[in-house]
Amino acid sequence: MSSLSTHVLDTVSGRPAAGVTFRLSSADTVIFSGKTDQDGRCPELRSLSLEKGLYILEFDIGNYFRAQGHQLADPPFLDVVPVAFGLGEEGHAHVPLLAAPYSYSTYRGS
Repeated sequence: MSSLSTHVLDTVSGRPAAGVTFRLSSADTVIFSGKTDQDGRCPELRSLSLEKGLYILEFDIGNYFRAQGHQLADPPFLDVVPVAFGLGEEGHAHVPLLAAPYSYSTYRGS
């Protein structure tokens, strides 16, 4: 079994992105829904025990930036940011998301 964590950073403000809603899915089934805390993290996510397989984290970035007062295009360039990734047999994966209204970056952290 594996564990998972995430950290969302707002690259416009240079701060953690608090209040970003997101979902974790596997095989078209949502297995966790959450919201980032003041540090841009969701500690409850880490308590999941995940099997080897393919997963998708979907971050509602458009709603976050609207709530921050940004004027977004209609429709926004980035609304929901999907991050598809695979987990091996055991261990921990950290999936950070660095986001702005028109760009994002992710990587496997530690």
